[in-house]
Amino acid sequence: MSQLTLHSSHNKIMFVVQRIAGVTLLVFVAFTVLACAPTRPAIETTNWLVAPERTGSPRKMQSPLWLKMGTFSVAAPFDTKSLVYRLGDQRYEKDFYNAYISTPSNMLSNATRQWLDQSGIFRLTVAQGTSFFPFYTLQATIDELYGDYRGKPEAVVSVQFFLTVTNPNIPTPLVTAKRYTQRIALANNLPQTLVLGQQQALAEILQQLEADLFAASANLPKPIIRR
Repeated sequence: MSQLTLHSSHNKIMFVVQRIAGVTLLVFVAFTVLACAPTRPAIETTNWLVAPERTGSPRKMQSPLWLKMGTFSVAAPFDTKSLVYRLGDQRYEKDFYNAYISTPSNMLSNATRQWLDQSGIFRLTVAQGTSFFPFYTLQATIDELYGDYRGKPEAVVSVQFFLTVTNPNIPTPLVTAKRYTQRIALANNLPQTLVLGQQQALAEILQQLEADLFAASANLPKPIIRR
């Protein structure tokens, strides 16, 4: 083999070695930069549940039929799992670090069902997803669910309930519609204090709803009975 050929082969080998060394150096530098770069901490959220518990003995059963939960809707801007703060007349803020463990509609619907089932007014109070025939149906619109921090902090809950009967022979199936609103003074601006205030507000609303349903249930329109 000639000296020229050996020199050419040597140059090619050196070129390949240099390329490999260069790539290795770049990879090393990249990993070093990534290791030294500041890392953002993961966003941690705290989940809350508004679920007041009914205390005391059940009332005397007024209806041998059952009540079924209907749709619970939530007005904007409260139709979110995030806690909502009112900071001005037109200014609201969502707290993405503090959220309800489920949607407000599901949370308040389940709390209402458990409360009324324990009240004993109806034979049963069942969830919307059950296959029970709905003799009576309770629907609701959650109009307000927030912490009011425009002055002294308050928890605000406002719910309108609609009771209907399943009977096509009645001109209107709507038996009653009533809105309940409660404002609870808070000791501070902490999220847990707001959730406890909302739970107290909802408990007082459900106490009023229970009393009104008990007073009206003895004279409710008769539904269509399936045979």
